[in-house]
Amino acid sequence: MNDSTALNPQERVNCARDYLIGLQARITAALEAVEGPEADGGARFLADAWSKGPEERLQGDGITKIVEGGRVFERAGCGFSHVKGAQLPPSATQHRPELAGAPFEAMGVSLVFHPRNPFVPTVHMNVRMIAAAKPGSEPVCWFGGGMDLTPYYGFDDDAVHFHTVCRDALLPFGDDLYPRFKQWCDEYFCNKHRNEQRGVGGIFFDDFSELGFEQSFAMLRSVGDAFLNAYLPIVERRAGMTYSVRERDFQLYRRGRYVEFNLVWDRGTHFGLQSGGRTESILLSMPPKVSWSYQRKDEPGTPEARLTEHFLQRREWL
Repeated sequence: MNDSTALNPQERVNCARDYLIGLQARITAALEAVEGPEADGGARFLADAWSKGPEERLQGDGITKIVEGGRVFERAGCGFSHVKGAQLPPSATQHRPELAGAPFEAMGVSLVFHPRNPFVPTVHMNVRMIAAAKPGSEPVCWFGGGMDLTPYYGFDDDAVHFHTVCRDALLPFGDDLYPRFKQWCDEYFCNKHRNEQRGVGGIFFDDFSELGFEQSFAMLRSVGDAFLNAYLPIVERRAGMTYSVRERDFQLYRRGRYVEFNLVWDRGTHFGLQSGGRTESILLSMPPKVSWSYQRKDEPGTPEARLTEHFLQRREWL
């Protein structure tokens, strides 16, 4: 990586784009290795390259990569996008009102993996950069992203491992970042209409530029590079566990809460839809099968009840 403090605005954009495309390729290759050979039922990512022309609200391009019906992953989507627009949407200027209505450029990698086995948690990760400027001003760049884990049947050692990797990715950039970003994640990934956490959390940050461009971008890369180490050891531990109709039914029920969060609260979903993004790519996070139950009550002491009693609570995992 070049010394990005010396780069002009376009060179900064190019560096970020190159990194993000490479990250998407590394992650999807690693998941194909987990899926195993096609002859044994292992799935391969479908790569759907797309572009938006000058007649559309957004211009730009991207690559959506998706697996459906895999041996390990029932649906796994990992998308790269790089778009430009004439006006920042409201969801992106919540903390930067001075840039309301400014032209912008946004790029990122976003993924959600829905495993087939109910004992393997769903995972989400996103890393992104946004640059915006009022006419006649220098562009302002900021970063956002993070990763979080959503189990259906929780295991303490999985949560501890995930949070340990998140903490270690941030440690070179300041002792205070993991506690801050962990709390931010807990506050963000919450179904407020149910007063319920989405999962066991992880890290989340947004509108981040306080370390300057070079170090803020390095921190983003550290988070992106840590994802596979945070998630794949959990997949390897749990993917071979035996499950029954009971666990499958509970998984589909809990996926309903995941859908609720993404559609009601997620700023990334709102940003994409408000700015005229590509709907199929924005909604790649949706699970393939899901169910809802009216006022479901799980018996105390069951693994299903323990999910909400123990794992879907804000707690310190480290």
